Amino acid sequence: MDVFEAISARRSIRAFKGAPVARDLLERILSAAVLAPSAKNRQPWRFVVVEGKARGRLAGLMKEGAAYLRGRGEDTGSCDWSAAVIEQAPVTVVIFNAEFEHDGLIFDANHYNAPDVQSIGAMIQNMLLAAQAEGLGTLWICDVLCAYPLIREWLGRRQELVAAVSIGWPDQSPQARPRTDWREITEWKSEA
Repeated sequence: MDVFEAISARRSIRAFKGAPVARDLLERILSAAVLAPSAKNRQPWRFVVVEGKARGRLAGLMKEGAAYLRGRGEDTGSCDWSAAVIEQAPVTVVIFNAEFEHDGLIFDANHYNAPDVQSIGAMIQNMLLAAQAEGLGTLWICDVLCAYPLIREWLGRRQELVAAVSIGWPDQSPQARPRTDWREITEWKSEA
């Protein structure tokens, strides 16, 4: 599959078939993911691949975190819906930033490691496009942050939790979401 075709065909998938994803296929996707550019070549990404019954545990932690936040009057957005996707998808890759470790339960979203987080974003895009090229569906999930301390503790990590990506054989074909035409948001500046 051509890269432009993969970019144009990729969708966020929220319904997966029950079929497992072969380990060698997952390894191929992770291999493509780590080819992403990274600030100062630090390659800050670290992965925990969650499969089998561990998917239910991860989803349960998200529901627990969302319930706690709702109890404090906070909006949890789509945390419960994302937890249901994790339960259904055969694989979820939890992604950490190895360049930022801390002991606290709460993190400061305005910390100084923006280049590393941008690098991780590029890596996730590689992961999504590699999966698309293999016929798999993916969902990039930031809702794992609703259970930030719970997931870090469960996985024994001090590193910053950034996101997760659920991967599986898609059981839906969503239409493309509306996009702003690049011409409406682009300025050109040139000096001779």
